[in-house]
Amino acid sequence: MRTLLLTLLIGLSPWCSAAQIYKWVDAQGVTHFDAQPPQGLPSTTVQTPSSPAPKAAPMPGGGVLGDQKAIDAKVKKQVAEQQAQLKAFCEQARTNLAQLQNNPRLREEVEGDVRRLDDTQRQERIVEAKKQIKENCS
Repeated sequence: MRTLLLTLLIGLSPWCSAAQIYKWVDAQGVTHFDAQPPQGLPSTTVQTPSSPAPKAAPMPGGGVLGDQKAIDAKVKKQVAEQQAQLKAFCEQARTNLAQLQNNPRLREEVEGDVRRLDDTQRQERIVEAKKQIKENCS
């Protein structure tokens, strides 16, 4: 509801600004502005600045619209690359999780030495893999 009201106010603002504005001072010395002149009090009209004329759209393929299209294309390419990287990450994470869950005798290489994961380490890695998949993969 609030959004609708704000939209209407913004949409109608050019017509509101085109109306005549009156300024007057009341008996207490307070200055007032209104669209209707006061009854029985002297008032002056206020000149409001008109809005600038709308700029013409530049030619397609160049200028502002062309620049925006180039920016949009660049952003779309970046988003596609990020989605591809995320997809590859998720596939690898799911493969690793399956290996951790299905193979109790896993080994890893650390600084050139091969060592076997004990069950506690394996369970910790399973929890971490599930967490990563939940946070990053849908």
